[in-house]
Amino acid sequence: MGAAAALLSRRRAAALALVVAFLVAWDAGAGLLPDVGHWPDVLVVSVVLMPITFLVPLLALPLASTRLVVPLAMTLVASALLFYLLGLGALFNVTKLLALTLIGYLFMQVFEALSWVVLIALIIPWVDAFSVWRGPTEYVVSEQPSLFDRISIAFRLPGEEGSANIGPPDILFFALFLSTAARFGLRVGWTWATMVALLVATLILTTVWDVVGLPALPAIALGFLLPNADLIWKAWRERGLEVSG
Repeated sequence: MGAAAALLSRRRAAALALVVAFLVAWDAGAGLLPDVGHWPDVLVVSVVLMPITFLVPLLALPLASTRLVVPLAMTLVASALLFYLLGLGALFNVTKLLALTLIGYLFMQVFEALSWVVLIALIIPWVDAFSVWRGPTEYVVSEQPSLFDRISIAFRLPGEEGSANIGPPDILFFALFLSTAARFGLRVGWTWATMVALLVATLILTTVWDVVGLPALPAIALGFLLPNADLIWKAWRERGLEVSG
């Protein structure tokens, strides 16, 4: 991990460590807090936990284009499995988040042109919508909730045993699109902010409509495409989107 830290600025590394420490502490201690009620729970997740959680792929972004991604991802996956076997739920949850972030970066490295990622952003919302409503995700959530709890990232609710959860692909594609924005000279800050804002909107709609869950990947894909539409169009007009990073 020392080599990874060396690639991050001192301020960025400190901020990442602080975010990780907060997430571990929250996950471990949220159940000890007062139960604030349904809508305050939604506000805690959407205004506090979700933005802080997605600071992880933003702060770790300098690692995205390095050769350290593979060994770091393997180390984090192994660590997550160890924490799970030891029953260390808070460390397991946060290590899953870190591992999925690194795997998202790895996918970014595989794609040689911006056009590949744009095509994925156009297709993946439809695949995710089908999966949530009629496909594998719907089956896992409704028929195998314990499996979903193990593989997803949990946002622990204050004063409760329950949590709001987001699936592994959502973290992976968030990291993929964010690192793609950095690699191809798109708007990184606006991409992060728009993806987070649309995810928050998805969570609120899930609550308002009182449904088990809504697909999150449409929010993430739109969050990548919308703030970068003019730059993507310009790249397509000038070079057919075949832009190498």
